[in-house]
Formats: sequence, C-alpha cells, structure tokens
Amino acid sequence: MSQARRPTLEDVAARAGVGRGTASRVINGASRVSAHAREAVQTAIEELGYVPNRAARSLVTNRTDAIALVIAESEERVFGEPFFAGVVRGIGAALAKADKQLVLMLAPAERAGHIDDYLTRQHVDGVLLLSLHNDDTLPTRIRERGIPVVQGGGPAPGPGVGYVDNDNAEGARLAVAHLLERGRTRIATIAGPADMTVGHHRVAGYLGALEAAGVEPLTVEHGDFSQASGATAMRALLARHPDLDAVFAANDPMAAGAVSVLREAGRSVPGSVAVVGFDDSPVAVSLGLTSVHQSADAMGRAMVEVLLESIADPDEPAGTRLLPTHLVVRATS
Repeated sequence: MSQARRPTLEDVAARAGVGRGTASRVINGASRVSAHAREAVQTAIEELGYVPNRAARSLVTNRTDAIALVIAESEERVFGEPFFAGVVRGIGAALAKADKQLVLMLAPAERAGHIDDYLTRQHVDGVLLLSLHNDDTLPTRIRERGIPVVQGGGPAPGPGVGYVDNDNAEGARLAVAHLLERGRTRIATIAGPADMTVGHHRVAGYLGALEAAGVEPLTVEHGDFSQASGATAMRALLARHPDLDAVFAANDPMAAGAVSVLREAGRSVPGSVAVVGFDDSPVAVSLGLTSVHQSADAMGRAMVEVLLESIADPDEPAGTRLLPTHLVVRATS
C-alpha cells in the first residue's frame, strides 16, 4: 500500500485560494498579508495537516531559520542596562512565535572582524543590528551579501537596510517642555555619545524645545549611557553652571548618576534641581525618576516584524517604523 502524499506548500495555497507567495509569507510570519488571506492559509494548514519540512525547505530555499542579533557593545553594557534586556526579550518572543532561532552576538570593536566573517547566508537568514555608531559600515556590508538587515535606531545608513526607532527627538522635547512648565529656565542636558544617532536626536529635541520657548541652552555634556558617565558629566555641569535648575539626561542610568552627584553637592532634587531621564526603566521606578517612556520590548518585536517582511519579500523596499514615546512624571521633577 502506498503511503499518503505529504501536503505541500502548493496544496496549502490552492486550498486557501491564494498564491504560493502569500501562503509562504503567512507560514514565515510576515505581517504584510491581509487578515482574510492569513485566516484562509491558517485554516488550510489545519485542514491539510501541513507541517513545514525544515530540511527540505532549507535545501530548496537556502534558508537556515536562524536570525542573528548583533549588539555593538560590551557584555558589561548589554547585561547591565535594562534597555538591552527589553529589546532582546521582544526579539526572542517574536522569533519564537515565527519558529526562528535567535543567534545573539556581542560586537565590541575588537571582535568586529570575527562577527563580520560569520554573517553569511550559510549561517543566517537575516540580521538585526543594535547600538551601532555612525561610522559603522556593517549594515551596508551585510546587505551587499544579499542578507536582509534591520537596524535598531535610524535612519538606515544606506538603501536596502530597514530600521526601527523610538521617537527620540519628540521624547526629549516632551521632557524639556515638562521642565519648562515647572518653571525651570536653566536647563542642562547630559547627552549620549556624539557619534550615535540616538544621541543626536535627543539633543535635537532638547534644543528644539528650548528654542521654541525662547530659552538659552546650557553646555551639552556627553556621556556613554553609563551611570558613571552621568556622574562625571553632572560634576562638569555644576562647575560650569552652578545656577542650573534642571537636567535632562539621555537615559536613566546617566540620570541616576546625575542625581547622586547633585545630592552629594547638597542640591535637593527636585527642590533645587529637577531631573528627567529617558527609558522609563526599572531604574527610574526605583529612584522615583521622571522619565521618557520607550518600549524596548515593542522595539524588538517591530525589528523582527520588519526583518521577516524583508525575508519574505526581498524585492520590496526595506521597511521602517517610528515608535511613539511619552513622559512618565515622578518625584524628581
């Protein structure tokens, strides 16, 4: 007796009344599919008992079902800052739902060459990049190999590279507008690294809010997003502007460093100096820190969504997403 033929992708498409490409996009987790088509394909899969054959699909499509997440930071930063944990959590959950394997790679400068060599079509189907600096050409090099790539933070450095970002400029503007509404007029900022887009955007929001209010900005001090750098920057700001009455820090750890230095200097928070951070992380909750909320989890999920769309539709333009931010007011302002 002959064994029953295993249902194929073509069988699923025919049963659902859609094209093979649409069926493939549904199975691969791409979002660029109508709700009606998605439901029809899922119903056909259940009725036919279709199960993707990974080994066969890999031979036919040259797919590995592995997605690399490359974070251009040290282990200390990646495992010490809540933002990275949130992004990785969102990415991991979205990839698990799409039945993809996550390959996590940390890429400080001294290891960049080794990681670059690994990122080929033989190892991964796509690459997610996080925390890149402005002069990093890795996204372009990966795309030139024909591998879909999505960057966390934007805009993308070149054609074919997708990106997802939080609305950093608007978040910073909201933070400074809040301080102005509280009657603060000597508002300083502790910015992120000068060679990162996120740093530029948050400074732009700070400057834009002050300009709109006709208030002169103070010296911009840069940190590296660590608490220690926030403390160092706060000491420099106090030395230059002892009459400052508010500080907007570009992330919560730097804001925490600023609060500790202000209190050491005998300046009450928020009585003498109000402080606002960015991230709305557990650090902000524990300190009672006013902070701009961004969803790191949502950013990770959106990065996967955009990447899966590029994998399913490689001829389509790379996708982009800008996620909203909002202010959470607590005790420090």
